[in-house]
Amino acid sequence: MYGAQLDQVAAVLGAGESRARAVTGSWRRAGYAQSARLGPGGPWIWLTRAGLGACGLPFPATTPALSRLAHLRAVTAVRLALEATSGYRAAGAFWRSERRLRARVGGRVGLREHIPDGEVHWPDGTAAAWAGECWAVEAELTRKTVARTATIIREVLTRTGDYGCPAAQVRVPGHPPRHARVLYLCSPAARPVVARARDAVGALGMRVEIRDLPAGAELPHADQRRAGLPRAGSPHAGLSRAGSPGSDSPGPS
Repeated sequence: MYGAQLDQVAAVLGAGESRARAVTGSWRRAGYAQSARLGPGGPWIWLTRAGLGACGLPFPATTPALSRLAHLRAVTAVRLALEATSGYRAAGAFWRSERRLRARVGGRVGLREHIPDGEVHWPDGTAAAWAGECWAVEAELTRKTVARTATIIREVLTRTGDYGCPAAQVRVPGHPPRHARVLYLCSPAARPVVARARDAVGALGMRVEIRDLPAGAELPHADQRRAGLPRAGSPHAGLSRAGSPGSDSPGPS
């Protein structure tokens, strides 16, 4: 992830926000993280170059982009909700972030190549019905056009190669698809468009799961801001139904 708000960091730590504030304060003092109020709600926390290096992450250090705050929060909420389910933990599943996927691609991302918000990998050799599968995950806050959404669905579900692979391996006829399914977690505004796009892609639509975003995925309103850190420049609920906000099972219904 590119950064997270304080309440989401607290969820990762399994602690309250006061404890999370103290922990992230120690990261700042060690030079591993920075924090600031970038928008509504609590402060955002992100890793510095030193922090990324300490975690063995090869990404460039960057402040979360203001234009992407709502999306970054939604994706983090989806990841936390998935990782909290018993099925995810029992299967030893793991999340592969958009940031990691983009790092693999490097500067080779074409204008038309779509990178999902994340991937969930289900290892072989477990009791999960979807063991061995890789899912693409999309957090959809705002409405795209039906045509654009359908194009993304086709691109994701017909891909055969990993991100960063040679161009000749991206789509190889006869090879199994990289993504067994794509899981869309949608806001009420975006869900009807995604449903129409699923209908538009024919048989591929059988591999599209549509669920609601988890509670707490949206940025808090401005009147819910907490006191604490200066603004930059002057830091969940489970999934309902299988794989969506409230249920303890991450799989498709």
